[in-house]
Amino acid sequence: MKNWGGARLIAAGILLSRVFGLVRQKVVAYFLGDSVAADALTAAFRIPNFLQNLFGEGVLSASFIPVYSRLLAEGKREEAGRVAGAVFSLLALTTAVLVLGGIAATPLLVDLIAPGLEGEGRGLAVQLVRLIFPGVGMLVLGAWCLGVLNSHRRFFLSYVSPVLFNLTVIVALLVGGFGESGERVAWIAAAASVAGSALQFAIQVPLVLRLERGLRFSPSASSPLVRSVAARFGTVVVGRGVVQVSGFVDTAIASLIGAGSLATLGYSQAISMLPISLFGMSIAASELPAMAGEIGTTEEVATALRVRLDRGLGRIAYFVIPSAVALFALGGVIAAGLYLGGEFTSDSARWVQAALAGSAFGLLAGTMGRLYSSASYALGDASTPLRYAIVRVVLGGVLGWMLSRSLPAYLQVDQRWGITVLTMASGIAAWVEFQLLRRAITARIGPTGVAKKRLAALWGCAIAAGLAGAAVTKVVSLRYPVLVAVEVFVVFGAVYLGATRLLKVDDARRA
Repeated sequence: MKNWGGARLIAAGILLSRVFGLVRQKVVAYFLGDSVAADALTAAFRIPNFLQNLFGEGVLSASFIPVYSRLLAEGKREEAGRVAGAVFSLLALTTAVLVLGGIAATPLLVDLIAPGLEGEGRGLAVQLVRLIFPGVGMLVLGAWCLGVLNSHRRFFLSYVSPVLFNLTVIVALLVGGFGESGERVAWIAAAASVAGSALQFAIQVPLVLRLERGLRFSPSASSPLVRSVAARFGTVVVGRGVVQVSGFVDTAIASLIGAGSLATLGYSQAISMLPISLFGMSIAASELPAMAGEIGTTEEVATALRVRLDRGLGRIAYFVIPSAVALFALGGVIAAGLYLGGEFTSDSARWVQAALAGSAFGLLAGTMGRLYSSASYALGDASTPLRYAIVRVVLGGVLGWMLSRSLPAYLQVDQRWGITVLTMASGIAAWVEFQLLRRAITARIGPTGVAKKRLAALWGCAIAAGLAGAAVTKVVSLRYPVLVAVEVFVVFGAVYLGATRLLKVDDARRA
């Protein structure tokens, strides 16, 4: 399957961008730890990112890429250029209006999303959100570039471009952050993010213009194909909006758990999103244009999609199952290795470990669900992922709200353990959504999934690797947490890779 080259390129780009993202979080953690300023900065990035996620990559992937890719596959290059130009123009106008509205409504948004922030923390968050919002518009337009490039099978640049965003923030903090107050450091990070957003968009533009010379920029929806994209766009926006509401619910609940919990959630999500992005997003993103471009009879298309889904799900399982075990068993080692230092203490690392343990529960479901959603979008069905996203949000929100606040009190433990309950509740909801999506796709194209024997082998190998890694932590005496983490994960990776090769798991040969 030649498309696995695309998945590898996307994974490479995501890996680089996520590594720099973790370095950015490390620098922020060094200066701010889990202070009030860190809570405010976390909330500030969360709120405008709603716009990016709402109108960004996921929505354009579901609405624009299937139409644009099919036009390219059919050789209709001129029409493809007109559709791409119209979508860009409409997206730019919509984003501009929402950015201005978001700036005006910032105080209300902060109260809605982070009700636990009060006093100086709330005031700082309002200032930071207003500063960050314009940069998010650039990120949304960068997502349009990603849609064009992916459709032309140019995968690497769009997924590595966030390195510029992260690098800009890192350099700004290292140059201007030492000796400054927490509030000033947060301001520097926010301002640098705007400059980084502009760079992330600008670096993609030359290649887009070179590949698509037929672009015609016009905010017109007169073309039936543009109207088709707009119709899907509306449905998917609602679906993505529902998913983003889930993230906001988690943020709101975390802000109420206790001081520092919001920052803890942000630090843990930077880690737990790595395997989701690296393995789930890379495969789902590379497969979407390929699945959307399948032509033939209904049965031929169904057969092709089953083959692609089964291979994609198998590869996701190979990489995500050990990731889940690592988050659960070795989350403290990861948190200390990445963040420990400055204002981020060993106690801060302990709470990040607690959040990662809960996140591990739904990791596999969240990544596999992305691929099933891509299959649904390729079949022209955006409403099914929307319905099941609503189920996920409602279930996760209700469980998270009820249990994260009541269970620690019932068990008479520190209230901040509610962060574990919160992330686990999201995982339960992700499993429900995954099962519903799989059932819907099975009804359309036939049975898909990973064989139970393969799953059992992967879980067994991952648990063995986790035990080996945990054993290393008991005997290693290195002084620096980052070196401990490196040694632990060298052992973890070697055991998992060796065990899966011994069992002749096919993906072990490519790992």
